[in-house]
Amino acid sequence: MPILAVNLLLSTLIFWIAVRLYLLPRLNATRPQAVLLPILLLHSFRHLGLMFLEPGATYAGIPPQFAYPAAYGDLLAAVLALISIRAVAVGHRSSRLLVWAFNVEGSLDLLTAITLATVYQASAYMGPAYWIASFWVPALLVTHYITFLVLLRHWPRAQQDIKRPAT
Repeated sequence: MPILAVNLLLSTLIFWIAVRLYLLPRLNATRPQAVLLPILLLHSFRHLGLMFLEPGATYAGIPPQFAYPAAYGDLLAAVLALISIRAVAVGHRSSRLLVWAFNVEGSLDLLTAITLATVYQASAYMGPAYWIASFWVPALLVTHYITFLVLLRHWPRAQQDIKRPAT
């Protein structure tokens, strides 16, 4: 098994263990907003995926069939997360739809990037950007899962917005 795959799997397992220990036991008692805002803030940093297009952050020869979709898919996820933050923070009626759009696009982007990295053997060219796939992607995968849980189980469907936080 390639080292990147081992790093990806083990890092995802570690993030999953942390979520099982610290978040899932408290999820029923936590407002969706309190869970979603930190996740959206984390994903706002996905602009860092543009590193796959930067000489010096990757080695020469990185397959463009991987680099371009990964970089721009991450950028789109970051923009959707940023837009969602404002809507969720103020309890706008569009917040649930925006979080759905972010979560679906972001999840599909990660699955596509993992597939393309494997098919085109991109790990050999990732250079300093290797940390994205070995550490960052597992955290993102687990937080996408948590977001799906919140959307499907902990954010009542009839509720069109999240209650505004007490100030």
